Amino acid sequence: MIAAFRCERLPEPAPVVPEPVTPLRLGKSTSNTGRDQSLQLSGASGVVIAATADVSLLDTKNNTQDNGDERAMMNSRQFDERIETSYPGTEAEAADRSLRSARSVSLYPECHSDLRVRPRFLSRWGRAIATTLAVLGSNPAWADEPDLARAEQLVSERRYKEAYTLLAPFGDGGAQGATFDYLAGRAALGTGQPEKARALLAQSLATYPDSVAAHLALGLAYFQLEMFAEARIVFETVFRFDNLPPDLESQAQIYARAARAYLEDGDRLLWYGYAATGIGQYRVNSTRGTNALGGGDRRDTFYNARVGGGLNHELAGDYALDASLDYRFRYYDNPDSRNDSDLRWRAAGSRSFGENNLALGLRGRTSYRGEGNHRNDYGVFADYRYRVDPDNQLTSGVELRRRRYPAALPDRSFSSAVANVGWVNALNGGESSISLVAHGGYNFATSRPDGDSLVYGLTATYDFTISKNLGGFVFGWWEHDSFDADRIHFHPDAVDQSVNLTRKDNLYEVGAGLVWEFAPGWTLRPEILYIRDQSNATAFNYSSTEAWINVRTDF
Repeated sequence: MIAAFRCERLPEPAPVVPEPVTPLRLGKSTSNTGRDQSLQLSGASGVVIAATADVSLLDTKNNTQDNGDERAMMNSRQFDERIETSYPGTEAEAADRSLRSARSVSLYPECHSDLRVRPRFLSRWGRAIATTLAVLGSNPAWADEPDLARAEQLVSERRYKEAYTLLAPFGDGGAQGATFDYLAGRAALGTGQPEKARALLAQSLATYPDSVAAHLALGLAYFQLEMFAEARIVFETVFRFDNLPPDLESQAQIYARAARAYLEDGDRLLWYGYAATGIGQYRVNSTRGTNALGGGDRRDTFYNARVGGGLNHELAGDYALDASLDYRFRYYDNPDSRNDSDLRWRAAGSRSFGENNLALGLRGRTSYRGEGNHRNDYGVFADYRYRVDPDNQLTSGVELRRRRYPAALPDRSFSSAVANVGWVNALNGGESSISLVAHGGYNFATSRPDGDSLVYGLTATYDFTISKNLGGFVFGWWEHDSFDADRIHFHPDAVDQSVNLTRKDNLYEVGAGLVWEFAPGWTLRPEILYIRDQSNATAFNYSSTEAWINVRTDF
């Protein structure tokens, strides 16, 4: 409420003994017209101040601002014993008047929150104060609370700079709550400030750890910072993509593409695909088994192709469904060698909660074994991931599966119950990572001559980034199989003799590869794989070396 007043001094009353100043009391009387009202202000000394004002009713939405303006004007001047608002004179005349007052007064806004005093003139001080209040009141930066609804709209429209300008005056978050931190983080991310975004989004998750969107936005912040290991860890609290390429940066890129589709386009059905082809060399190495049974001199050139992809559908309540297919084919340039064909599939449901993700599903594999025969694997599994902190992830899983050989080899079929635990650690500022996975289980329900077997092993992988477009990986896998049946095998040192023993195998695989992105979405991938099977039974000793170079596209 803004008002200007004409003041006149009434005849001075008899002297009175000064008393301590106390707040003035306000009384109000309203005429029948609803326009002319009078106010009385009385102090402890008994002095009565009368004020009349030309007023009108106004909408309640203007009350707050008017009350603030009225307080500013009322406190900006001193009043005599009588104040009258209907002064018809000029501003110059009013300025020449001697205005003095025994004390200042204050008006409580609640006494006239539904009224507006129509101003006749303002002093220079009054105009200055009114202008200042109007400017401050119209500036959103001086609001008590951030306009989160407006910020959310701007972020959804990708107007990140405007959203950041709107939220920046309220600080770097923390005290404003999870929603503010998330929106400010998204705005910072969209304006090219990934480090600030990382801090804000981490604060948001500390307050509300179940947010899928905040996890994905945090993953994008790490990705922009080229901290690919941390990005992959946080993405995997939400997404379940199978059959990803083995290198760190390619995995992070696939996850980041899906995260952008979720956050910026509002997609809930997310997908990825790939295709690869290349040429390689397969060689059988000399071992006791290959030397005794033949095949140690095999050298074959092969051509390979691989296609596949996956879907991830995000549902309400932090649930998701995912499915994937992966087909691999290898053609050997040798009529005496069997071509390889392999189809792998998976379907699962998962739920993320906080830094955890739990999945339950089915998966299987069909492999061509030559002459129209196929080997089939299928089973049910559960898989769990836990993001301990930005640099560490723990994993665990269990699976019950059946491997069924074709009718020509029925005795080889068996079932397995396997469990695993793993750890992933980000290194070198996210440019590399190391993972260790230990597994153990039991193979049973079989007619194999060597009986059931106890299995356990370890997998170690090191992923690294050399430069923005160049990376690689190294891995090693080991498994020990201890069978429980004694039977006759070839003698370890002479094929024409036999020995009764319990079979024990140690299986090894070591591989490495480089990945060069020569164009967006296209990579050149040279790889090498060494396989070694050691056994106390001569026939089960085997070794091979494979090397190939592939061109792959991910989309």
